[in-house]
Amino acid sequence: QVHLVESGGGLVQPGGSLRLSCAASGFTFSLYEMTWYRQAPGKERELVATITTAGRTTNYADSVKGRFTISRDNAKNTVYLQMNSLKAEDTAVYYCRGRRYEYDYWGQGTQVTVSS
Repeated sequence: QVHLVESGGGLVQPGGSLRLSCAASGFTFSLYEMTWYRQAPGKERELVATITTAGRTTNYADSVKGRFTISRDNAKNTVYLQMNSLKAEDTAVYYCRGRRYEYDYWGQGTQVTVSS
């Protein structure tokens, strides 16, 4: 059975940092492109960052470039999102997604709230 389980969310002050993790099971993680998305209240889900299978290529939304870093550890079947210099507008539920051809898996999300 496929599982993607996000963790690491929480409440943080503006300017602070959080590290999100997404642990995968039930599929061959190293063959899947992994992506972090987020969805703020009243807004559409948006792509945050993507990493290719071996981690050689990453892409970021303009709004997070220079502040967020996506990485993966294929030995641990885990993808990470390091978030620095957090802003109030980063408040959202963060989801991870694994995709390979027609196979498309999503996690349940973890809440990130940036507030003083």
